[in-house]
Amino acid sequence: MMINKPREQAAPVLIVGSMAFDDLELPSGNEKDVVGGSATYAAYSAALFAPVQIVAVVGSDFPQATLTDLARAGVDCAGVEKANGKTFRWAGRYAANLASRTTLDTQLNVFADFQPKLPTSYTTTPYVLLGNIHPALQLDVLAQAQRPRLVAADTMNFWIEGERKALGDVLSKIDLLIINDEELRQLAEDHNVKRAAKKVLAMGPKRLVVKRGECGAMLWDDHGCFFAPAYPLENEVDPTGAGDTFAGALMGYLANVGELDAGAFRRALMIAGCVASFCVEDVGARRTSKLTQQAVTQRLEELRSLVQFG
Repeated sequence: MMINKPREQAAPVLIVGSMAFDDLELPSGNEKDVVGGSATYAAYSAALFAPVQIVAVVGSDFPQATLTDLARAGVDCAGVEKANGKTFRWAGRYAANLASRTTLDTQLNVFADFQPKLPTSYTTTPYVLLGNIHPALQLDVLAQAQRPRLVAADTMNFWIEGERKALGDVLSKIDLLIINDEELRQLAEDHNVKRAAKKVLAMGPKRLVVKRGECGAMLWDDHGCFFAPAYPLENEVDPTGAGDTFAGALMGYLANVGELDAGAFRRALMIAGCVASFCVEDVGARRTSKLTQQAVTQRLEELRSLVQFG
C-alpha cells in the first residue's frame, strides 16, 4: 500500500468534528443508536495509517466502550469533552437505492454548545482535519494550532448557504477542501464541475477533492485534475459516514508517507476510496473499526486491475 512506516511511527493527525448517535432507516432494516459523527468515522480510518487525536464533545449517555475501542485502534481521546446532557443525535431515512436520504430528526444536544479546546499536546500536530462544523469553530481551531503542515476541511450546504463569509475566511487559510459535487456547485454557483473547481480554488485552498460517491473522486490542484474511480461494491448497506471515512483515510495516509507532492495526493485519493468502500458494506463504523491494512491493500490491487490498460 506504499506506506513509509508503521502506524505508530507516523506523524499524528488531529481530527475535530462531531461524535453522535444515528437512527437509520435503511433498505436492509432499521438501526437505532448507531455510534457515528464525522470525527468517529474519520478517526477509525485515519488510524489505519497514523496516530490520531480527536477533539469533540459527547454527552453522559455516550458509551465508554466506544472510546476504549477508539483508543485500542490508535486514537487519543484526551480531547473528547464529556458534558452533562445527551449526545448529538441524527435520524435519517435512505432511499431503496441508497442514493439519497431524508433527515427525519436532528438533536444537537451537547453539540450545540461545542467550543473546541485543543489540549496543549495537540496544538503542534502537523496534520489537521476540520470536520463538518460551523466555520467559526473551524477558525477557532486554526487559531489554536501552531503552523500545521497540512490543513484539510470539510463543509456542507447549510454552512455554504448561511455562513458564506465565515466559510470564505476558512477557505483562505486551508490547504485542502474536501466536499461533494453538490456542495461544489453550490459554493461556486456554477453547475459545471470543471469551472466550479477552478472558482473554488481561487477562493484560497491549494487543493480541492470532490467526492462523487459511487462515481469516485476528483483531485484538483496546480497539476490539473486527477480522477480516482470508486471500488464497485456487490453489497451496499449503509453509506452514512463514507465521506468522513474517505477524508480520514486520505489524511492518515499522507501523514504516514510524509509527502505532499502530486503523486502522494493521487495515491492518497485511491487509497481513501478503497477504505471508504468498506464503510458502505456494513452499518455505521462496524466494518472500518475492524479494518486492516492487508484488506485495504488487497482491494487497492483489485481496483488497480480495473483501470490498467495498454
